[in-house]
Amino acid sequence: MDQHDIMIVEDEVLIAAELKEKLISFGYSVSSTTTSGEKALELLRQVKPDLILMDIQLKGKLDGIETARLIQEFHQIPVIFLTAFADREFIQKAKVCTPFGYLIKPVDIRELHSTIEMALYKVKMEREKDELIAKLQAALKENKVLKGLIPICANCKKIRDDQGYWEQIEKYITEHSRAKFSHGICPDCSKQLYPELMSAIDESHDLEKK
Repeated sequence: MDQHDIMIVEDEVLIAAELKEKLISFGYSVSSTTTSGEKALELLRQVKPDLILMDIQLKGKLDGIETARLIQEFHQIPVIFLTAFADREFIQKAKVCTPFGYLIKPVDIRELHSTIEMALYKVKMEREKDELIAKLQAALKENKVLKGLIPICANCKKIRDDQGYWEQIEKYITEHSRAKFSHGICPDCSKQLYPELMSAIDESHDLEKK
């Protein structure tokens, strides 16, 4: 099983150190910690964690919500918010970032573990769904099927394409389906093209029957 990497964005150094210790005890790796939204965005140019624990109240121009919004826009990495407040106004404001969870400080160790596991599981399911949709779209694109009215010449049997050009039926069907052609001559055409040969063959068959 791959070890998941988590970034901590928390401006209280002692809280960040405690969180890191807990995460390592769960079996996660913590390759990066930072104290501001600006530094977090800078770090993401070099590393790509599986999940980010983001404090709402950060020092600097960017708070946790705005930082999370930018992370979702440019990096698509799941974020779990850490906050000392749980009022409705904060929840409504944070929803814009589509976070994967909220944790109230001081963080309960069991709640921390379960929230992270649920977030990672949700990310896994969403990625598998996206991969499945991509595969289905590719399969539908590959599986060409002829449908609708096809204009065909009553004499030479050429087909008119969407651009108005007339082309051989073999070329048209090959480009619009997965069919492949092998060429031969039917009995009726053989009699027209090679009457003497076909007559001799028929006579030979009659003699064999006798």
